[in-house]
Amino acid sequence: MSELATLSPYGVRTETTTVRIQRLLPGPIERVWAYLTESDLRRQWLASGPMALTAGGEVELTWRNGELTPHEEARPEGMPEERRMNSQVLRVDPPRLLAFSWGEGDVTFELELQGGEVLLTVTHRRLLDRGSLLNVSAGWHAHLDLLADRVAGREPGPFWSHWSSLRGEYEARLPE
Repeated sequence: MSELATLSPYGVRTETTTVRIQRLLPGPIERVWAYLTESDLRRQWLASGPMALTAGGEVELTWRNGELTPHEEARPEGMPEERRMNSQVLRVDPPRLLAFSWGEGDVTFELELQGGEVLLTVTHRRLLDRGSLLNVSAGWHAHLDLLADRVAGREPGPFWSHWSSLRGEYEARLPE
């Protein structure tokens, strides 16, 4: 059985403070790259904002998770309506690799052709505590599910209730 045949939608802990999650998306690779790098497309599944695609370039991300889908639902307690983050591009090799800082850590997106599809691997490093590990794991999972829906032309389901359910699942899946 191939690795892709057993690809899990769940993130895995590859080190104590690192989580990796993968999705197999419809190609072409340039379209998936555009969803990672172009603000208008990225805001449909993650966050809007400019991104200078050079090493050292600035990245500004603005999340409005309540606007990601047309579903009306309450935000989980403690989750703001809007969140902003300034980052810096660490590495870029279009259309195969993008890495940028994320608070104290960093995130790497790797794209690999698999026939007519694209394997997207997201690795988030240096998650400093268990709460961050669980929130980020559930967050990437929910956001990547949304990306898969957008790229495939499907109508996405509600974001916050999906994230909340996943948060509980990751608490059970990722032991302390």
